[in-house]
Amino acid sequence: MSITALSATISISALAAPIDSNRTLPVRTVNNLPSLAVKTSLEIQENRNRSTTSSSAAIAKPANKPKLAADNMSVEELTRKDGQSDDISGGQVVADPSSSASFNSADSQGFALPDAGQLQDASNDAAIKSIADIDGKKHTTLNLSSYAKQVNEATWTPNMNVNSAMTIKMQALLDWNHASPGAIDGGWGMNSKKALINFQNMRGLPATGKMDQATWDALNKNIPANKPVLVTYTLTDEDINTNFAVTPAGAEEKSKMKGLYYQDIKEMLGERFHMDVRYLDKLNKNKGYKAGETITVLNTRAPLKERITRVVASKADKTLYAYNGDKLVATYPTTVGSDSTPSPQGTFKIVNKVKMPWYKATVGEGDQKKVHMLPPGPNSPVGVVWMGLSKPSYGLHGSPKPEGISRQASAGCVRLTNWDVLEVYANIENGATVELK
Repeated sequence: MSITALSATISISALAAPIDSNRTLPVRTVNNLPSLAVKTSLEIQENRNRSTTSSSAAIAKPANKPKLAADNMSVEELTRKDGQSDDISGGQVVADPSSSASFNSADSQGFALPDAGQLQDASNDAAIKSIADIDGKKHTTLNLSSYAKQVNEATWTPNMNVNSAMTIKMQALLDWNHASPGAIDGGWGMNSKKALINFQNMRGLPATGKMDQATWDALNKNIPANKPVLVTYTLTDEDINTNFAVTPAGAEEKSKMKGLYYQDIKEMLGERFHMDVRYLDKLNKNKGYKAGETITVLNTRAPLKERITRVVASKADKTLYAYNGDKLVATYPTTVGSDSTPSPQGTFKIVNKVKMPWYKATVGEGDQKKVHMLPPGPNSPVGVVWMGLSKPSYGLHGSPKPEGISRQASAGCVRLTNWDVLEVYANIENGATVELK
């Protein structure tokens, strides 16, 4: 998608963490990091068709194989999801479609302004709160299944057989340490392997992509010893009464929606708890997802307590590196452009930041061109956040398909999961440096 940023005059405040100048471990810059495209050549493979209670041994295999699909998704399934994408040929992020500055009248063929009922401020929408406001959610460790207890009690030892319980704990520890593995699913795939390498680089450890005692100790160093990975959560009336709606396939139909909401409660909970929806389903078989019902979910990370002063988006590594000065403080799996629509290379600045942006979608070409204004929501083409760059048409943004991050193509922009892009948004300011490479 081609996206034109908002005018840099738009001012929307962010919650930035205080600067932390403490530096206790060796730090490598991205220019000195070994390429993840090389480092991920050896993957830990698990039989992902078994039940979550299995503890079969993992097998290490070389990477002379077809290109990896999602961690827990077949190539056919991912292709099918891509086939459901829009008819959009271009687009523009806007803050307020009622403003005459929000669109160019020369591009307005077929354009219809949304009705007044759609124009309310959505920057503090429930979708944002669902992902960001973890505090106050009632997590407990009561009535956990034997599998959940196994995950919480898992401890790494040399020469152990890798099993589902250990895999989930490793993914959670990486998430807690802000080396994001993306959507957590219990499968040790490309994003998990990258996250482990990234964490090792963050802590100045040999970036082998393999677990060892030093890495295990570093993962647990700043985590409370009794912090559970899987917890129980009681669904509230607010959860159940959230706006849900099936997302239409075409831009014209999307433009008629009041919001591009979560399609159902499981999609919402998956994003809130950083989980692949299929793994959420595995943990909660036979659940009705009704108010007062207790489900099992992932205990997610605490907020990042570091200011982000610059980011580096690497297409080769499919990773966004976040820095406070020269200190690598967080990493996120990302999609950076594609072969047909590559991202520009160079150094740019963030010029605007928008939560819950509207999206002006262009469909067709020439006399057949039509423009539709798409309302905000987690299933927007740009997710819940847009951060425009000084390079017109490019930016950092969220995604309606978290399970496809770093595997699907992007039309030149830098795409993150909705929860990861919100973390970047909360800790970066306009004027921060963005390097695309």
